[in-house]
Amino acid sequence: MKTHVRAVVIGGGVVGCSVLYHLAKAGWNDVMLIERSELTSGSSWHAAGGFHTLNGDPNVAKLQAYTVSLYEELEELSGQSCGLHLTGGVMMADTPERMDFLRQVHAKGRYLGMETELITPSEARAMFPLMDESNFVGALWDPVEGHLDPSGTTHAYAKAARKLGAEIVLRNRVVELTQEADGSWNVVTEQGTVKADHVVNAGGLWAREVGRMAGLELPVLAMEHMYLLTEEMPEVLEFNASTGRELIGVIDFKGEIYTRQERSGILLGTYEKACKPWSPVETPWTFGHELLAPDLDRIAPSLEVGFRHFPALENAGIKQIINGPFTFAPDGNPLVGPVPGLTNYWTACGVMAGFSQGGGVGLALSNWMVDGDPGADIWGMDVARYGEWATLRYTNAKVRENYSRRFSIRFPNEELPAARPQQTTPLYDVMVRDNHAVMGDSWGLETPLWFAPSAEEAHDVLSFHRSNDFGPIGEEVRRTRESVGVTEISNFAKYEVSGEGAEAFLNHLMTNTMPKTGRIVLTPMLNDNGKLIGDFTIAKLSDTRFMVWGSIAAQKYHMRWFEQHLPKDAPVAIRRIGMNLVGLSIAGPNARKVLEKLTDDDVSATAFRFMDIREMDVNAAPCVVGRITYTGDLGYEIWMEPAYQRRIYDGIKQAGAEFGIVDFGMRALLSMRLEKNFPTWFRELRPIYGPYEAGMERFIKLTKNDFIGRKAAAKEHAEGPKLMRTSFLVDAADADVMGDEPVWAKVGDTDYGTIEPPHGYGAPRFDADGQEIAKPQDGTMRDGDWRVVGWVTSGGYAHTIGSSMAQGYIPSALATNATEGMFEIEILGIRRPARIALEPPFDPTGAKMRG
Repeated sequence: MKTHVRAVVIGGGVVGCSVLYHLAKAGWNDVMLIERSELTSGSSWHAAGGFHTLNGDPNVAKLQAYTVSLYEELEELSGQSCGLHLTGGVMMADTPERMDFLRQVHAKGRYLGMETELITPSEARAMFPLMDESNFVGALWDPVEGHLDPSGTTHAYAKAARKLGAEIVLRNRVVELTQEADGSWNVVTEQGTVKADHVVNAGGLWAREVGRMAGLELPVLAMEHMYLLTEEMPEVLEFNASTGRELIGVIDFKGEIYTRQERSGILLGTYEKACKPWSPVETPWTFGHELLAPDLDRIAPSLEVGFRHFPALENAGIKQIINGPFTFAPDGNPLVGPVPGLTNYWTACGVMAGFSQGGGVGLALSNWMVDGDPGADIWGMDVARYGEWATLRYTNAKVRENYSRRFSIRFPNEELPAARPQQTTPLYDVMVRDNHAVMGDSWGLETPLWFAPSAEEAHDVLSFHRSNDFGPIGEEVRRTRESVGVTEISNFAKYEVSGEGAEAFLNHLMTNTMPKTGRIVLTPMLNDNGKLIGDFTIAKLSDTRFMVWGSIAAQKYHMRWFEQHLPKDAPVAIRRIGMNLVGLSIAGPNARKVLEKLTDDDVSATAFRFMDIREMDVNAAPCVVGRITYTGDLGYEIWMEPAYQRRIYDGIKQAGAEFGIVDFGMRALLSMRLEKNFPTWFRELRPIYGPYEAGMERFIKLTKNDFIGRKAAAKEHAEGPKLMRTSFLVDAADADVMGDEPVWAKVGDTDYGTIEPPHGYGAPRFDADGQEIAKPQDGTMRDGDWRVVGWVTSGGYAHTIGSSMAQGYIPSALATNATEGMFEIEILGIRRPARIALEPPFDPTGAKMRG
C-alpha cells in the first residue's frame, strides 16, 4: 500500500468505484480506494439493480442518462460484464391525478431528448401480460430502463480504474482522519497511514461515521428495503417463448411497488408506508455481507394491492425475500461535492439509486476535483444544499417521509409535514393562529405562502390545476397593487462583508460595480466558465461594511465559494448572519405613507430614492431599511433583529389600517414578480446559463476590474447568447405551468439552433401482436412544422393583468424573429397558445417603483 497519494476514496461500493474510475480517467492516476471489507460489501451487493433515466430534476436526469450510456463502454474497457438488460419500463397510473403526473413527466422528457410515450393500459399489458389492465387509466413508456448485475457492474468500474493506474486496497478499515496545516489528510487505517491531498467519503452505510471522523454530521439515514423473488412462473416462460423478449419493468404507484423479470420469475420490491430505519444513530462496523430479517407483515398492504393489479403473482411461490439497508438523504437525492468549511474533503454518499446515478456522480465529482467545476448543474445533489438545521433527528424524520412517499405523487402545491416546524420567526404564531397562513418550508424556515379566509380553509387542496389558493392569492395581489401589503422576507440569505479589502473582494466576485455608501446594487456572480452561480442584492452601509442578500437555500453553497476566494493579502471578514436578522417588506402605492407614520426620518421620494438604504428607527426599533422590493412596485425592505420583529409588524399593521393593508405571502410575491419579468434563482438563474442568456446584461460591467468569469462573459457578449430568457403570456385553461414544460414553435425545417434528441436511443416497443412499433424519425420533439425549441423554467398566474405567464429559454434567433401564433407551451399534455411579452406587463417603464 502506498503511503502518499493524490486522493483516497473511502468505500468500495458502486459509487466509490465510479469515483475512482472517473478520477483515473481524468488523469489522476495516483489515487487509491480503501474498503473495509470486499467490494460491494455495504448495499451494492444486494441491490435490485434497476436503472432508469427519469428524475424530477432535469439536471439529475441528464446525469442518469450518462450513467446508463456508460455501461457498454465500461464493459469494453474492463472486460467485465455488467449483465445489462435494456428492457424498457412503464409507470402505471390508476387515477386521473396520477395520469396528470405522467403527462407532466412526459412533457419534461421532450426537451431532454427522451423518447418517452404515453400509452394505454392495454398497450402496457402487451409488454407485461401479468397485469390486470382494468386497474389502470394509462401509462408512461420509457425505453431507457432495465436492470443489471450489481456485483458485475461494481467490479467493472474497479477493473477499469485499475487499468488506468488506480490502486484498490481491500480488508483495511479507515479508523481515523486528521488534517495537516497544508490541507492534506492523514488517512489512518488498520494497515497503516496514507497521506492524501484529497479525501472522498463514499462510505455508503458508513458515510455518517466517515463524516464524523472530520467533525461532520451528514444528513443520511439507512432504511430497511425489501424485495422478493418468485419461483419460476409459467406466465413468464410463455411470454419469453412466444415473443423472444424479456418482460419490461413496471412501477405501480398505487401499490407502491416495482417489478421486473428475474430469470424465469419476477422480482417485486416495495417502498411501503410502514417503513423502518436501520441503525438510526450509528452503523456497526461489523456489519458486512449479510441481510436483515424479512418482515412480510410490514409490506403486506402493498402486496395485497400488487396481487390485485398483477393477479398471476398471488399464486407464485416465493423463492427468497431480500431485506437490506440503503442510505437516503432527506430528499432522496445524493450528497455530492466539497463540504463547506472543510478543505479537500469531498462527499459521494446517500446515492440510493447507485446504478442509475453512480456514473453521473463519479463524473461530476471527478470534474469538480480535477477542474474546479462539476461540469454540470448538480445543485439537486450538492451537499451544500443542507444547513445546520438538518440534524440527526430531523434527517431521520424526513428520510422516513421520503421513503414512504417514493412512489407517491408530489403535487406542485404540496408541502410535506415531517420534522416541521424546524425554524420559525417571532411572527410564526401570529401568521398561523391569527392570519390563517398556509406555511411553506424555505430551507428549514417556516414562511407564509398564502392567507386563507378562515382557519378551516387554511390548507392546500392538492392539485396540478388551480386550487383553493387561487382566489385568496388574487386578493392579496389586488390589494397590494391598489394600496399596500406587508410580507415576511426573512427567507433570504444575509451576509455581512467588512474590512479594508471588502469592496475589492466583492468587486472581484461580482459582475456589477459596488454601490456608493447608502446605495444598493443588484449583481450576478459567475464561475470561471462565465455561468451564473449567484444573484445578489448588495448594500454599502459604510466605507468598510457591506450587507449582501441572496437565496436562502444557497447559503452554504455561496459561503463555500466566498471562503475559497477570500484574499490572503487584504483584511476581509465575511459573516453569514442567518436568522439573527429577519425582515418585513411593505409594497404598493401607499407604502411610503405607511413608513412615514413609523419613522422620524425623511423618506420622501427625493430624500429616500429608489435603491437607497439607511439605518433608521421604525416604530421606535433600530432597523436597516432599503427602498427596494421584488414586487416591482413602490416598496421597502425593513431588516431588524428578531427581538424587534413583532413590534415593527404590529406598527406596520396599525399604520396601514386606514389604507386597508393586506398580508401577502410568497405565492403572491412570485405572481407579482412574473408581471415584471423578474427572474428567480434556481429557476431562471442557474449554472447552466450565461448572464446574457439570462437577460442580466445591465448588471454586467465588462469595463470594471477582472471579475471572476469576465473573459467568458465577454466572449458570450461578443458572440451573442445562443439562448434567451423569455417571458410568455399563455392562454391557459385551469392549470398554469409548474416548470420544465416544453416550449413548441412553428418553425418547419428552419434551423434556430434547437437541441435535437439522440435518435435511435433506447429499447424497442411492441404492440399486442408482437410487432415492433416504429419510432418517429425525429424523436418526440417534432410534430409536423411544430418543434420543441425550449423549456419553461417557472410561471403561474399573473393576477394584476389577468393572464397566465411563463418564463423559459428558447434560441435567441427565434426569440428575436417571433411572429404571431408561433409558440405553444405544453401544460398537462395540452399545448396552449403563448406569445412573447417583450416588455413587463406591469409598469413596463418602472415608474411606480422609482416614484
